Amino acid sequence: MSTKAFASQADLQDKRVSFTKLSDHAYAYTAEGDPNTGVIVGDNAVMVIDTQATPVMAQDVIRRIREVTDKPIKYVVLSHYHAVRVLGASAYQPEHIIASQDTYDLIVERGEQDKASEIGRFPRLFRAVESVPPGLTWPTITFTGRMTIWLGKLEVQLLQLGRGHTKGDTVAWLPQEKILFSGDLVEFDATPYAGDAYFRDWPQTLDNIAALRPEKLVPGRGAALTSPEQVQAGLSGTKAFISDVYASVCEGVAAGKDLHTVYQETYARLKPKYGHWVIFDHCMPFDVTRCYDEATQYPDPRIWTAERDRQMWETLEG
Repeated sequence: MSTKAFASQADLQDKRVSFTKLSDHAYAYTAEGDPNTGVIVGDNAVMVIDTQATPVMAQDVIRRIREVTDKPIKYVVLSHYHAVRVLGASAYQPEHIIASQDTYDLIVERGEQDKASEIGRFPRLFRAVESVPPGLTWPTITFTGRMTIWLGKLEVQLLQLGRGHTKGDTVAWLPQEKILFSGDLVEFDATPYAGDAYFRDWPQTLDNIAALRPEKLVPGRGAALTSPEQVQAGLSGTKAFISDVYASVCEGVAAGKDLHTVYQETYARLKPKYGHWVIFDHCMPFDVTRCYDEATQYPDPRIWTAERDRQMWETLEG
């Protein structure tokens, strides 16, 4: 038997939701380290960035949007493809669902497996899983590199600034207001999930975000960052975690150690510094496994299935 409950199965307590106004056009829907949703209110339409895990959970986002505007929700943007971020999309009835072509390719390659895997990992977030329509969340528009959408006079830039959390990561940038929605490229007081990550690339991608000089930032998890100082803290904290995992794993690999040993040593090394971050115990087995893969023989992430999740957990935590 595992000593630790698998993934987030023991995390059943409801979280307190905040709906933070960043400007007349930008809002952050956050809930104590649960996956965040970004909201952009333009002159003529609303854009939602990341949807929540189910249509039932998305209804609460819609309710908050309706407290501040009656404009139609025209666009849903997927910052990347993970089920916990995208399966609520149908609730918004958007005209368009937008994602990078790299994200689209990931859905083709591993969407079904990812869906089954994540539903098993997050029972609380998928409590109303029966409200998810059959099939997957498919983009209706894809782009490569960058795309600009005008919500009236409000410019929204969708940018691929590099690989990190996944190969398809997209940020939404309001250049007029210096507000950035990062998806899971940036976390704040929350452990980065790196099971599908590119450890070598991620730090540079964070530097590319910093080069935009955002004054406010909505991370993938954690509170909205409402000052340049907080933004810097979010960027540097995420970068330090990714770099520390990578350094520890590479050291173990160079010494010829197996995954189990590398995991135990990396966990022990990082827990004092990051153990208070939400989902630390959930993320670490996935993060170290992916990092070990990248440092040895798999430049691209292997597909997680519900079965592989359990086998990995039993190997590292059993």
